[in-house]
This record gives sequence, C-alpha cells and structure tokens, in this order.
Amino acid sequence: MAVRRKNPTLAAVDVPTAAQRRRRRRWLPVAIAVGVLAGAGVTGASAVASPPRDAGGEQTELQEVMFAGNNWDGTADVIKSSGTFAKLGRINVVPDKQERLREIYLNPVKLIAYLAIRNGPGEGHDQLVDDMYSTPDGTALVASRPSFSDVVSIDVTTGKINWRFPVSGFRSDHMAVSPDGKRVAVSASLTNTVHVLDINTGEEAGSFKTGDKPHENVYTDGGKYLWNMSIGDVTTDTDDPSMDWTKGDRKITIVDAATFKQVKIIDMRERLDAFGRKDLSDAVRPVAFTPDESRLYFQVSFFNGFLEYDVARDKITRLRELPKNPDTSEDRTTWVNDSRHHGMSMSPKGDKLCVAGTMDDYATIVDRTTLREGPLVTASKPYWATVSGDGKSCVISESGADRVTAIDFATGRKTVSVPVGDHPQRVRLAHVPAGWTSPLPAS
Repeated sequence: MAVRRKNPTLAAVDVPTAAQRRRRRRWLPVAIAVGVLAGAGVTGASAVASPPRDAGGEQTELQEVMFAGNNWDGTADVIKSSGTFAKLGRINVVPDKQERLREIYLNPVKLIAYLAIRNGPGEGHDQLVDDMYSTPDGTALVASRPSFSDVVSIDVTTGKINWRFPVSGFRSDHMAVSPDGKRVAVSASLTNTVHVLDINTGEEAGSFKTGDKPHENVYTDGGKYLWNMSIGDVTTDTDDPSMDWTKGDRKITIVDAATFKQVKIIDMRERLDAFGRKDLSDAVRPVAFTPDESRLYFQVSFFNGFLEYDVARDKITRLRELPKNPDTSEDRTTWVNDSRHHGMSMSPKGDKLCVAGTMDDYATIVDRTTLREGPLVTASKPYWATVSGDGKSCVISESGADRVTAIDFATGRKTVSVPVGDHPQRVRLAHVPAGWTSPLPAS
C-alpha cells in the first residue's frame, strides 16, 4: 500500500476568499422551480430497523467484491473484484419504492422535484442508485438514491432497510467513505450541502456548505480532510461558453473532517485563467489523486481530456486533450449533464491513469509521466472508472450497454466485460460476508 504523507498546503492555511448515447431530456422550467424550492427540504435520520450485527458480536470473515450500481433499475450487482469479475448476486436498493412514490405523489413540492430529476439528470428515468459502499463489517450496502433524496443502508443478506437518512433538499448525489470506514459523506446537490453520517446508524455527525451543486467527495491525508467539488447547474441548455456565468458558483471546498470547519477554497477559474485556458469550464468532475496526494488530476465539463494540479504549489501544471470521436456531435446540449468525459482512476503505483471518454465512447489508459494515451478501448457511454481489487485493472461502467468492463493497466487492452443492470454508473470496491448468498437472482 502506498504511504500517504501530510498535505503540505493544508497544514496551516488561511481561509481565502440502452442503447448507444442517449440524448438527455431537459425540463428547464421545472428545474428552475426546483432551484427556488430547494430550501424547503427537511433533513434527519429515520430508523427503519435495528442496524445489523454479527452473530455473537464476533467479526465475520469477509470476501472482497465490487458493487455496480444500476441507476435506472434501482439495483446493485455484486461481482468478483478481479479476474473474471463474475456476477455473484444482486441487491434491491429500493425495497421501499412504493412507499417512497406514495409519499412523493401526495406532496406537490416533492413531486415537482421528483419529475425534474427524472427529466433532467435522469434523462427521462428515475435515478434510484447513484453511489454505494459497504459497511466495515460487510453486512450492509449504503447507497444514495437521487430521486428519493436520501441515503439508505440495506442488509446484504435479507435485503431489508437498516436505516434511512433524507438529505436536505430534493436530491442526493456522490458519496465518500472515510478511510476508517466509520463515516459516509453525501452531497445534497440542491441545498449546496454535504452531510456526513455514521455509516452504521445513519445519524448525522455534521455537515458543511459548498459551492453550487456539490458533486464529488474525497477524503485525504488519512481522513483528516474532506474535499468537495461543486459542478454548478448541468441540466440547462445554456452550454455555450458565453453563457458559462449562468452555471453558478463552482469551487472546491476543503474542510477538517473532524470539525467540518472550512480549511481552504480552491477556485479553479482563477487557476485555469492563469494557465491560459479561460475557455475551459471550472466545473470539476471526477478526480484522481496520486498515492502521495501531491498531484490531483481532474476532468471538467465539456472537455475531452483532463488537467494536472500541483497541490503544494496550488497551480495547474499540465493539460492533456484526448482524441475526439468523429461520430460525437459537437452540439454541447446533447452531452449528458455537461459531461464530455466523466470518470477517472489511478493505478495503485500511481504510474497510470484510466480515463472514461463518456460521450466519445471509449476508455483509455494514460501514462502519467508522458500523459500519452494507450489504445482507445471502445465502450458505450462509459460513466465511471475505478480500480480492481488486485490493482491490475481499471474497471469502467458502460452505461450505454449495461455492462462492466475491465481494462488491463499494463497493456491498455480490454480483458473482460460482464453484463449488469440498467444504466450502471458508480462501481465501488466493497465487502460482503464470506459465502454470501444473494437476496435477489443475479440476472
């Protein structure tokens, strides 16, 4: 395992100022209405059942797996974490679907928000599982459910809900788990808030404010800091660079993970301008840190490539533009939620990057020293990239083909694809009890 060192810029710092590509559908008037109503949400944990416990209080033997979240299905496929990536089972992430829908349809404000999510970021579908992790003991899957504006813990053996936490506002988004596995952070994208929860009980430990539309969350420095990247409004058609000002206040917010006090704000607009790229959006999408956390690689809206940020020097140092697919429309309004490329991961040694070229229908392995890409591996709207359990492969979700695909870091070649459910997005390493039996059929 790579040794992590203290982040030099955060030790003492002032607080400064199913098909191939599916064309997204938008409902701008409703989206605007949701923005006006966003402050009306209520937050709090509601216990549905007692948290799961090991028999006799003893630690259960675990097996490493991967969760593949099928956003439009509301399920998570459980697959092997390396090798064949064979499917082991499936978990229903919305066992309370009818109850939630009844609650939504009886509340006009919630209904407006629900329909806006379906017709905006959901591309005409409900968003039922965005992100997910396992609890440290492997007995539960914890998932964010955007359309239901909550986070739930699901018992992986019984399929029952352990706890449910409604986020503030009307939409939950990306999550992150602390290195010790005890807390889970979730973005509440319509109230510019990140909630941090006890992963076992669902009780809120704290929260903090962010820029507009918080998205990605990342723990650094062994869990001392929590970074949030806000992406602004990605559901409007004001995608021309001249209309960038309409997208909102986008920034990276870094807080102390224990106190939730703000440590630093990084405005990538200033850094991009200083780098000579005023034309690029400052909406930071997926990111990947080097093992020592000295460099941050990040994607931005509308760009087919990525940038390198030196954390200690607080400046952008390099940019790599990746190939365009000639079959990809140059009409930005056809790109899903302003993403041209969406998904990054880094090999355990820190020598290779894996990049998902979402709207260009490929993924590729990039040498981190030269920033040269390897073979372009054809993939249908790849939406995420992570690392296999053995560290040998980049694992991407092909949301346009309903499958998960592994690409060898060493050769840059595809090794295997596994069919999963409808519109897979996030793929995460996880654990379940050894000998685990699925509460749902695997197909």
